[in-house]
Amino acid sequence: MKNISVTTFLHTIFILALLVISLTFYALLTATQDQRHFQQISRYKYIADTFLTLNNITKNSPEIKNLYKKQSLSIVPIKKIKKEIEDKGETIFSGSSIYGKVRVFKVKKDFYIYVERFNFELMLKDNHPFDRTTQLIFTIAVVLVLVILVIYIMVIRKIAPLNKLNKQIEQFGKGDLNVKITYEGDDEIARIAKSFDKAIKHIRQLISSKNLFMRNIMHELKTPITTSRIAAESIDDEMTKKILVRSFDRMNELIEDLAQIERITMYTFTPEKKLWSLNEIFELTEKMLLKDKKHFDFNYNKNCTIHTDRSLLALVLKNLIDNGIKYSPNHFATVTHIGNKIAVKSKGDKLKEDISYYTEPFFQEEKRSSGFGLGLYIVTNVLEKLEYGFRYRYNEEAKENIFEIILN
Repeated sequence: MKNISVTTFLHTIFILALLVISLTFYALLTATQDQRHFQQISRYKYIADTFLTLNNITKNSPEIKNLYKKQSLSIVPIKKIKKEIEDKGETIFSGSSIYGKVRVFKVKKDFYIYVERFNFELMLKDNHPFDRTTQLIFTIAVVLVLVILVIYIMVIRKIAPLNKLNKQIEQFGKGDLNVKITYEGDDEIARIAKSFDKAIKHIRQLISSKNLFMRNIMHELKTPITTSRIAAESIDDEMTKKILVRSFDRMNELIEDLAQIERITMYTFTPEKKLWSLNEIFELTEKMLLKDKKHFDFNYNKNCTIHTDRSLLALVLKNLIDNGIKYSPNHFATVTHIGNKIAVKSKGDKLKEDISYYTEPFFQEEKRSSGFGLGLYIVTNVLEKLEYGFRYRYNEEAKENIFEIILN
């Protein structure tokens, strides 16, 4: 019950309510019909006793006329109804005595009483009204069902805006920051819609401010860093020159990482997937690394292809290989492809914390001073966009850290 929607829940409740009401009134009507049948037979016995026990009566005797009036009976021509009784009639009661006999027939929904005495015969039609109890139960049932249906329609119409609100929220969740949530009224749904619309506007403003800030600061930093690096190249002291150049290179790396993060984490960012060979993906990865080939190795089937975004997957592999080279004792990383997994392996100690701890931005372990701790953060965000899995495990026997990309 926790996982079904409110609309489905209401549908279920009203269907169950109608079912319970229908079964209850059906049981009441069945019981009433049995009682009515018993009363009807008792009534026909009384009529039959009147005709079969009184002596010297005629069909127009005061006693009989009183019986007609009291029991709602009327005389009909025998010839008029005889054929229909013979063809479609059903005998439901019969009685006889020394004075004659009485039979009750049912023809469709009508009842006829045939009386035969030695001095007369007649056909009576039973005009007794439909059983009032049954009619009352039926009327109450219909009214109650109509009331429930009206309440059901009113409730469904009242919560209908929730579906519209849900679609607009989903649209916002997919990255449409221009969605406008509107709902006329002043009830709880309207207040939720208005509050959410205000929140969207606020988020839109924050994202816009953040993007503007990031672009401006990266642009402003690029120029002085580049100028300073060029100036550092002219320093005669090689040690000082090396330290300064490395510092400026690291600043450039940080700006590039931040630019990548900004682009990838945008709601509107969508990977451009198509079929690529592993050879093409690894070639691009190698270009991104800008490191000597002696520090990494690729082990894969060159004829294998993957439906992916080449540049994004290459960026992930670049960051994983770069981490493997930086943090392994032998500064070497191996990339293998088996089945639906691409694994990046490197020698080293097992991670002290769970992998989620290391995927936070700007993380650095105590002894890991090179880098800015953005590598795994970029990896997890890119793989989320690509809808790939990511897993870390440690091979105790080989003393290897293994980062696995699980493809679709």
